[in-house]
Amino acid sequence: MAKWLVKTEPSECGIDDFARAPQTPIRWDGVRNYQARNFLKAMAEGDEVLVYHASCKDIGIAGVVRVARTAYTDPTQFDQESPYFDAKSPPDNPRWQAVDMLFERKLARLISLDRLKTLPGLENLPLVQRGSRLSVMPVGEEEWRIILGERQ
Repeated sequence: MAKWLVKTEPSECGIDDFARAPQTPIRWDGVRNYQARNFLKAMAEGDEVLVYHASCKDIGIAGVVRVARTAYTDPTQFDQESPYFDAKSPPDNPRWQAVDMLFERKLARLISLDRLKTLPGLENLPLVQRGSRLSVMPVGEEEWRIILGERQ
């Protein structure tokens, strides 16, 4: 199984949203970057995903979710009321994908970006590289182990 990291603003959808309804899948939509979209398309049911809170007071990894439904057409691209509406996405060949995810666990404490940048073995993780803005990215097995080893 592959491992992933997704960035989110907790005011829109954070680990606490997953925790409130742990048996209810939440649609991960609104991704509007082709490389991030391709990573969504590569996700398989059961893959584990780190939830990274961004654009907030406490930035960092907050918990773990898992993929409950693999990539399907993101309906927000066709919704003119949605901030993720894409007038150039044709219904017969949609550009954007979504996946459904389920709550696994909230970390005992947030692992901050500053802390992640100091951990040996994470130098190649796109999250800690200058200028990386991807909202969805793969995480290697060793990187996963290093990151979750920090939650104690």
